[in-house]
Amino acid sequence: MSLSSAARATPALRAQAYKALTSTRAFSATSISSEKTLKDTFADIFPKQAEEIKQFKKEHGKTVIDQLLLEQAYGGMRGIKGIVWEGSVLDPEEGIRFRGRTIPEIKKELPTIGGSSEPVPEALFWLLLTGEVPTESQVKAFSADLASRSEVPEHVLKLLDSLPKDLHPMAQLSIAVNALETESKFAKAYARGVNKKEYWSYTFEDSLDLLGKLPVIASKIYRNIFKDGKICQVDPNADYGKNLAHLLGYTNKDFVDLMRLYLTIHSDHEGGNVSAHTTHLVGSALSSPYLSFAAGMNGLAGPLHGRANQEVLEWLFTFREEVKGDYSKETVEKYLWDTLNGGRVIPGYGHAVLRKTDPRYTAQREFALKHFPDYELFKLVSTIYDVAPKVLTKHGKTKNPWPNVDSHSGVLLQYYGLTEASFYTVLFGVSRAFGVLPQLIIDRAVGAPIERPKSFSTEKFKELVKSIESKK
Repeated sequence: MSLSSAARATPALRAQAYKALTSTRAFSATSISSEKTLKDTFADIFPKQAEEIKQFKKEHGKTVIDQLLLEQAYGGMRGIKGIVWEGSVLDPEEGIRFRGRTIPEIKKELPTIGGSSEPVPEALFWLLLTGEVPTESQVKAFSADLASRSEVPEHVLKLLDSLPKDLHPMAQLSIAVNALETESKFAKAYARGVNKKEYWSYTFEDSLDLLGKLPVIASKIYRNIFKDGKICQVDPNADYGKNLAHLLGYTNKDFVDLMRLYLTIHSDHEGGNVSAHTTHLVGSALSSPYLSFAAGMNGLAGPLHGRANQEVLEWLFTFREEVKGDYSKETVEKYLWDTLNGGRVIPGYGHAVLRKTDPRYTAQREFALKHFPDYELFKLVSTIYDVAPKVLTKHGKTKNPWPNVDSHSGVLLQYYGLTEASFYTVLFGVSRAFGVLPQLIIDRAVGAPIERPKSFSTEKFKELVKSIESKK
């Protein structure tokens, strides 16, 4: 069946056609497991979902779903319902849900590997793309598939070697991912004039290729800047978190578990945050996954987004130095008030959407309580957690006085010896790939259009408001 005829066939027949057309890789996870691969699973699922979306738009496309306020247009479009993001939804009170599941549910339901108590990000990627929880054997096969894609072109490695060591790690990550455009199967297929019904398949391949290469790129950046520049080989039998840890130079079992947890909980936070939205926006122009993800990483690098974890840790170090080991609530409270009264913010507290403690913070806190409850820096963070919400509430200028994910992640990495704070956002970036790439595949599968909202000048907004208010 050709792609053009498949497009006119029933969802079941289209799925069969896509499966036949996309079995192009020499490596196949079916050599490890007789169960369906991720690509086969998605090929079976998305035709029906695409048809449901099409029908949903047809029946309810004229329904008004939100009301735009002028202050939202001038306030970064905060809270405007305007992006479709299938993988996760962020509730102000409940926190993040991945395909309807909370972080505690994710930790309970997703399969683990090698007796670990932490989920693996490969399983979450599967869930975000398909809505289904994979089996342990499917996850192992997927891990092997990603490991098989880990080879980084020599020109990218040489490019990284040529960069100055004082260039921020996130800038180096973006440069390397952009340079991977030479490997884009999607870009090559598009240049050949491939049928648009096949876009998702090549996007899928690029996305998994990119995922497979990111641990090598991240570790190369880390080893170049902070160590001797040498990295070890990817273990084809290891899961993603274990390979990343070993490539960075860490073999501690608990640190491997931390990488699994870290990559899972930092992966996705619905589609409106800067890195997710930017990846989606650039991808809507049919840029390859490499170019789209690199753009998202440039957004993640900002201090108001992913780089905040670096700033939190630097603030904690200054805090620790000034209180000289006195972590009493009285001392901590005074320091927090001095910070606020000095016109500064308390890093790691507050969130654009959440109005409670970030569940990602809680997951990291539970990890710390299990593995190193007496660690000095963790004790400081814990005392701040006890005191800061009350101080911020009394201060009255913060809508959410509770900690977010950035207020804790650096402490965990510090404990295990990964002390180079400027590298932390790169780890965040590797994790974020597990959240934004599934949506990019879905966008191509359902034929999502280019994103093009309407903009007005202030003068035009004045005319609009005047016209609206004159009719009241």
